[in-house]
Amino acid sequence: MSISDKKGDWNSIKDTLKSAPPENKVMKKASFVGVSVTTLFYMLCGCLGYAAFGNDAPGNFLTGFGFYEPFWLIDFANLCIVIHLIGAWQVYTQPLFAFIEEWAASKWQTSDFINKEHVINLPYYGAYSINMFRLLWRTAYVVLTTAIAMAVPFFNDIMGLLGALAFWPLTVYFPIEMFIARNKVKPFTFRWTWLQVLSMVCLLISVAAAVGSVQGIVSALHTSLSHFNLTVK
Repeated sequence: MSISDKKGDWNSIKDTLKSAPPENKVMKKASFVGVSVTTLFYMLCGCLGYAAFGNDAPGNFLTGFGFYEPFWLIDFANLCIVIHLIGAWQVYTQPLFAFIEEWAASKWQTSDFINKEHVINLPYYGAYSINMFRLLWRTAYVVLTTAIAMAVPFFNDIMGLLGALAFWPLTVYFPIEMFIARNKVKPFTFRWTWLQVLSMVCLLISVAAAVGSVQGIVSALHTSLSHFNLTVK
């Protein structure tokens, strides 16, 4: 290919190359695999944990029983959580960062602290642009949210409540409605009926999960307040 100097030769070579699959097929397969694996692990932890321990099932099966062996397994699990949360953090916070920074730039257009970019030459990297407002605001946000997460004594119940609130609308309702609109599925047909049944079943599951999480938060809050009162006394 490097010695082809005619446009026709280059086009002929490209015609012999296998084209990449369409993006929608790739994303469909990736989403199917990701959701399937996540569902499998969640169902195993939830169903088997409840079957074995009932309401006493710990939020963390690896460390919830008071022992931390084998150490390599705990360290590997924590590493996987860190890698997972780094990606999730970027996905969920970048829109917030962009919104706050665009709002501040439009409100204080003449402020160098907010709008000026400082270029720093880093070894083995080159020029790197840094904004003081972006640096301080994002750092303060990360520190604040981390401190709040560490201070909350019922982290698992909070995560369960947030997951229950986000599961049905984001994972079930909107995808199903977009599928119906895109494929022009007529109301009260076989496909439309079963899609609505699936949506309603998942809604009931989300409501049940949210109720359970709220009950766990209330119970944990009473326990925390009791310990706090005993400590103060």
